[in-house]
Amino acid sequence: MSESTRAGLAGRITAALIVVAVLLPMLPLGIWPFAQRWLFPALLPTEWGWRGWSYVLSPGSRVIEALIDSAVIATLVTLIALVLGLPAGRAFASRRFRGRTLVHFVILAPTIVPTIAVAMGIHVVFIRLGLVDTLAGVIAVHLVPVLPYVVLILAGIFANHSAEFEEQARTLGANRWQVLAIITLPGVAPGVMVAGLFAFLISWSQYLLTLLIGGGQVVTLPLLLISFVNSGDNAVAAAISLVMIAPAMLVLLLTSHALGGADTTPGGFGKL
Repeated sequence: MSESTRAGLAGRITAALIVVAVLLPMLPLGIWPFAQRWLFPALLPTEWGWRGWSYVLSPGSRVIEALIDSAVIATLVTLIALVLGLPAGRAFASRRFRGRTLVHFVILAPTIVPTIAVAMGIHVVFIRLGLVDTLAGVIAVHLVPVLPYVVLILAGIFANHSAEFEEQARTLGANRWQVLAIITLPGVAPGVMVAGLFAFLISWSQYLLTLLIGGGQVVTLPLLLISFVNSGDNAVAAAISLVMIAPAMLVLLLTSHALGGADTTPGGFGKL
């Protein structure tokens, strides 16, 4: 067996082991929604039923409403984070200014300080601003843990981004917005997609910040899931878990597909 064949076989075995390690813990999650009764040490449910999915699909379950709210919040947080993160990431990558280290530390602080400490401080401020118990407040507070990751990812992308094409486009008469749309964004598109993926997933899975700022008025899937987990209703909790996992996996697969066919040359943004 040649060296390349052995390397390919080792790669496939490693990939298969990773897939098994990821999917194996999810196997009980796929069974629980169909379990009416499942007691230890039985390997399979002793009674089968549809109670988990019946609740999820029933009009009064709030799951669909929570799913829509979660999707709206995560999408808006992602878009806002990218709009704010693009100029910030470029500034960190290409400019040296006084106080740069301090600003860098302030941006990273939410990832270092415990979430509960950050949440309590923000809660007091948001009460005074009238943002508690509102969708806008939840979106704003989700930006706190999301922005550091977006800025760091985009700063790394811009650190390897050449500005020569932008300078040539300006020399040829392109304005600022044309350079951004035709030259800059295509060049950093893969990084933008990765940053957007992180932003979406972090916002999608937020529990504590949503609970404190939303005050129970803004109900997302993580809040609904935790309430059923705490109640011990495994069938409904598992069904909600699968509903929660599906959009996140879809976003991950779409991003992976786009990155696999990404064209990072100027003007190639439309070929993603």
